Amino acid sequence: MVTAPSSRHLPRLLSLVSLLLLSPFVIADLPLIDYDRMGKVGLAGSFAGLDFFTNSSSITVDPSTSTLLSRSPEGALTRLASSNSGGSIVAGCTLGDAYYFAGSFSSIGNLTASNIASYALSSGSFAALGSSGPNGQIDVLYCDSVQQKVWAGGSFTSPAQAIAVWDVKSSTWSAPPFGGLQGTVNSITTNSSQASLFFAGSFTTSFSNGSVSLNGTSNPRLPPSTGATPFSSSLVPVPLQNAEVDASPSSDDSQFSNISNIFCPAGDDGPGNTWLARDGSKAFITVRKFSFLSASGIRIGNTFQDGHGTTGFTLTTIPDNTVQTLQYVDPATGANRTCSDPCPLLTDPSVPYQDFIFSGPKDITGFQLTLSQWTGSGSGLHLLQLLSSGAFASSVNSENGESCFAPSASETRRTQDWTEKQVNTNIPGTTQTILVATVDVNTPPLTSPTFTWMPYVSASGDYTVNMLIPGCINNNCAVRTSVLVTVFPGGGLPPTLRTISQQNEQDAVVPLYTGPVVPTSDNFSMTITMALADPPAGNGQDGKYELVADRVQLILNSPDLNATAVDSGASNISSGTGRRSFGFLEWPLTATGKLTNSSVTALDDLGFDLFDGLGGGSASISGSSALSAVAHHSSGLIFIGGNFKLSAGPASGASNIVAYRNGALTQLPNQGLNGPVSDLLVDGDKLYVAGSFTDTPSGSTQGKLKGVAMYDVARNQWVALDGGVNGAVASLGLSNSQLLIAGNFSSLADGGHAAGLASWNETSGSWGSNSGFLIGSLSFVSNGTVSKDVAQILSGHIAASYGFGASGFVMLQNGGSNGIPKVTPLSLRIGSSASTPAASVTRRSHAIRSATGWFPRIGQMFKRQGPDSTALVPLPSTTPAPAPAVLAGAFWTNSSSKREVTVIGGNFTFTTASGATAQNLALYDSETNVVSALQGNPLNGAVQTLFVQGDELFIGGTLTVQGTTFNGFALYNFAQQAWDTTGVQALQGGSGAPVIVRSITTSPSQSNIIIVAGSFAQAGDQPCQSICSFNTQTKQWSALGNGIKGDVASVAYGGNTRDVIVVSGSIALADGTLVTVAQYAVANSTWSNVGDSDTLPGPVTALEVNDGNLNSIFAAGRSADGSYSYLTYWNGQVWQSAGQGFSGSSSISQMVMVPLQNTHAANSIVEADRMLLLSGSVSDPSFGNASSVLFDGQNFIPYIVSSSSSGSPGVVSSLIHSLSQFSFTQRHFLATGVVILISIAIAAGVVFLLALIGILWTLFSRRDEKLAKFDPAEIEDDNSSTHRPSSLLEHINAATRSTIMAGQSPFAHMSSEKDGEPKATSSDPFAPDASNFARAETPSDAIVGGLANEEMSRPAHARYSFDGTGEGELPLAQGQEIEVLDDGDTAWWYARDIRTGREGVVPASYVY
Repeated sequence: MVTAPSSRHLPRLLSLVSLLLLSPFVIADLPLIDYDRMGKVGLAGSFAGLDFFTNSSSITVDPSTSTLLSRSPEGALTRLASSNSGGSIVAGCTLGDAYYFAGSFSSIGNLTASNIASYALSSGSFAALGSSGPNGQIDVLYCDSVQQKVWAGGSFTSPAQAIAVWDVKSSTWSAPPFGGLQGTVNSITTNSSQASLFFAGSFTTSFSNGSVSLNGTSNPRLPPSTGATPFSSSLVPVPLQNAEVDASPSSDDSQFSNISNIFCPAGDDGPGNTWLARDGSKAFITVRKFSFLSASGIRIGNTFQDGHGTTGFTLTTIPDNTVQTLQYVDPATGANRTCSDPCPLLTDPSVPYQDFIFSGPKDITGFQLTLSQWTGSGSGLHLLQLLSSGAFASSVNSENGESCFAPSASETRRTQDWTEKQVNTNIPGTTQTILVATVDVNTPPLTSPTFTWMPYVSASGDYTVNMLIPGCINNNCAVRTSVLVTVFPGGGLPPTLRTISQQNEQDAVVPLYTGPVVPTSDNFSMTITMALADPPAGNGQDGKYELVADRVQLILNSPDLNATAVDSGASNISSGTGRRSFGFLEWPLTATGKLTNSSVTALDDLGFDLFDGLGGGSASISGSSALSAVAHHSSGLIFIGGNFKLSAGPASGASNIVAYRNGALTQLPNQGLNGPVSDLLVDGDKLYVAGSFTDTPSGSTQGKLKGVAMYDVARNQWVALDGGVNGAVASLGLSNSQLLIAGNFSSLADGGHAAGLASWNETSGSWGSNSGFLIGSLSFVSNGTVSKDVAQILSGHIAASYGFGASGFVMLQNGGSNGIPKVTPLSLRIGSSASTPAASVTRRSHAIRSATGWFPRIGQMFKRQGPDSTALVPLPSTTPAPAPAVLAGAFWTNSSSKREVTVIGGNFTFTTASGATAQNLALYDSETNVVSALQGNPLNGAVQTLFVQGDELFIGGTLTVQGTTFNGFALYNFAQQAWDTTGVQALQGGSGAPVIVRSITTSPSQSNIIIVAGSFAQAGDQPCQSICSFNTQTKQWSALGNGIKGDVASVAYGGNTRDVIVVSGSIALADGTLVTVAQYAVANSTWSNVGDSDTLPGPVTALEVNDGNLNSIFAAGRSADGSYSYLTYWNGQVWQSAGQGFSGSSSISQMVMVPLQNTHAANSIVEADRMLLLSGSVSDPSFGNASSVLFDGQNFIPYIVSSSSSGSPGVVSSLIHSLSQFSFTQRHFLATGVVILISIAIAAGVVFLLALIGILWTLFSRRDEKLAKFDPAEIEDDNSSTHRPSSLLEHINAATRSTIMAGQSPFAHMSSEKDGEPKATSSDPFAPDASNFARAETPSDAIVGGLANEEMSRPAHARYSFDGTGEGELPLAQGQEIEVLDDGDTAWWYARDIRTGREGVVPASYVY
């Protein structure tokens, strides 16, 4: 049973509800961050669940209710509604646009509904299902899409006991056709062909309580005749439609000359239904089947046409050409007679036909009937049939024609592939078509091909059932093996199992069963099923076995005139004298009426065997015994799970799960499982099992089957899913190769978080994070995709839910719905042995808090100590990020595979793809879904910062590497897959203090220099404290100018070339000045204070320079007394408050200026096309707890909320992006259709203009001819008419480009080159330049260039260095590789630095 979250959450939840009710703030839409402009973006932190501030994402609810949730294809969870307090939702199914869900509740949301309701997937509305539905708990639903009905099972008494049916078309409830079941129904599923329903639970079914007559005389459609006996009437005629038939001489009357009309006449004796011989002639009717068949006699009906009738005949069988002696009954006296040559045939119209029987069944291929005596003008017949030995069925369906007067033909069923094959027979001149299946020698019998014959049986009786097996002497006996054959005769009789060898050299007829057989009806057909024996005989050939399926025959020994079947009455509740079953019932969806012996199916024997196996035959069945789930494998194998233990029968000793095949219960390996099974799910050859177990009864898996397990059908073995979970699993669902498990558990067996919901990736064979995040427990998850936008529906008792479950790291990109970015959790589970403290679950209302400060001047209210104070204030302790936590990330492009790999670091452990355990640093390849650790000695300690340059990985934190001198700082070479220790001197702490590296960065102005900052005293022999530069080529440390002292928390860069390093923390300059923010100018190697640091309340923990603008710097930190956190803004002259302080528990760990897809209201602090993202742990009365907050210069907007695995607020440590610099400018392009129309208009104008020029040129030329003497030289020199008007076209191109760019050219203000720069040598401004890329010659070229310059960019290199200090310019270093985005201007090109992602204009002549 799934329980609600523990009571320890309730006080926090009550305070949460109060906060929700009293919150006065309004809901606002989320800003649209343009993540794609930042390259690849990742979010790291200490969280297990993550969500964005919307109304339907992160929520908290009353855990005493049952909440209905939807899960998107990406894994995000959304709350739909909750039930009344104390309610439960435990079942559901989809039918069209409606999702039906049920359990025990009186309301859902604001809707009154009793135990069941529907949810419209398109509109999101709820509806009740009538007022006469089930009056008790519903445990299971099944949606029948064909008949548009919903079947409900559970513990109720109305409208029927345990089962009720909702008709969608008529909107009415009704009882099932069989009236209901006594007990509880826990499962309703369908068989693999969806033709029958399987009901399972805790109920006893009796097929007894009165009797009704069975057909004990003949085929029910066969007309009666005194010329037949009960025995002969029970013989099924052999279809002769496909036989070769010759009748001669025939009548000249075409209405009586077709012999085929008498094999199964369509009407009374007369034209079209009767055959007549030529008058006065002996007639011969020859019928040849050319295949082996077993016959018991012949049925002849005389014609009573005027002047015609047969009085004597002779029957000769083929191929033995023997005149047969026949037995018949005298209709006048009822006496048995024999005859031979001739046999008499009555001409009495009251005797429509007579049956003539052989002395015993004969194997023949045909017969010849000689009509030697007649009355009147000649002989004739109205009916002619060959009677079988009883019944028959061929493996080849084309040979199973419908017999005359039979309601149906014999049928077959098969699994896997069977192919036709021709074989010889013992009868000369005949061949037989059979079916064969090839199977690998090592194939388990449970997964082998199967073949089932379902012969049409016309009447009950005592039969001998034979299987015909063609000899293999001419068909390769080595490949043959043995088979297991199961005969199910019906009528509550147990199945008969026999192992038969198919290695017979000669044709063989093998008896399978002798005894009663129930006749075929609409609800029943006897079955003979063949499968690979266990173990199979022989060694096979070339690693293969061949299974052979030919025919089965039933030889009637005697008809049963006194057979009865059981009528169970209306409700099927009373006990009787017939066989009883427990817990299982098969009901064909086409069936009607009550549970009688005629409704018993072959699979109902499963319930009979369970009844006997549980001791029902000799004692009462335990009240706790119940079936909870049934699953049907495509091979025909049925799995049954629940709470039981069998004490008798072939599966005696099986616990909680058992298989049923070939008419018998079969144990699974190691006797099943040691606890109850709650759900089963089949996916191919994988059977997933959920429940309250930990292992098999024998402990064969060492406790690795906790709550969930997989049974490999093909290998017949249990498979652990990484040890399972730490509690009971109630429900299973499968969608897109993701297995979802729902139940009452809090973590995976290896410690990874999974509260009530976990996702198993079938492809990678590991637990993933794509399943949302919950606090509480679940009782149900739907199986299969619900709709295009909804992957699953879930329900349970939860205290809170978050849209995304993630282990400390997610990828973010544009493209999500409702303003939410697309979130992709890494398929990496991180864990830790460290315990995490529990904390309250706090509701975060999505409110915008104004940044209006409540302190007008920070300098007055929070002024620090005066100049006399020389002691540095220690950095505030950051918000605890308990393990597991991801604190840093970076991206590395693998030079060999060209794939981008994500590198994450922090304080965590994980399991690699090879099964090894590693810690704190991981590589994740999202394309292969493989996680790996670094090769070499292990890293110890937490990783706080990562930086990648080429194939070098720079790692910072509180770390060491075994076998090296690394201390707080380490290098790893990806290409060599080894730690790079050559020449690297270690950092050292001061006075025994630990080394902490918090930042590793680089400036675009110094490509070979990285800046390492944190808390340390010196680097090797260099006395650089807190911050040092490291040359990546020489591996040498250097101090920055005169250096600083203290602790550096954050580093940023400013200036056009980012050649000014801005640092924050608790710092003292070389002259002793205490500062919180300082800057270092690379050009002159000097440090200086940024503003008056005394005006800041305390140390700065996070810093951001707005797109390199040194007059727009943001600093966040905590007051010196620790009472609150703050955000300030440097405008180039003074520090200003950016709003009131956050609570003292808040901590800002990082700030990033992020670009927007839209804009916000412009102000003097933050431009309209961007916002400041503050990350860490922010607490504010207006919106509760947030892990990331956006600041637009006026308002704080809560953006991201996260939670730890215990439910306490999570922490976002950093936002990482692959582009170190990116543009905030929003580009807008005209729609493609508009561009095409403009181009067409331009082209039409050009054509018109050229035509006009041509006309004018012609007119002027002719005028000149009249005024001047013809001069060939002038004509020869004057070839201007052949010149292409390139100048005109180029101006058109330029205009086209300007139109497409929807604005002024970004190069308009750069029409002349700067002083001192090399001049362009080309006199033609539109001619090809030094890049050898030609300018557009036609409007089409211009259109292509304008629309596709992003896609048609090209690599280039800098010929000279360029300072790029002007606005919009891109600085260059000689030899630097860049990407040319637009070369449409002759003097200035638009390019991108591929190393940093920064874009700007460069002189064209500087690039090659």
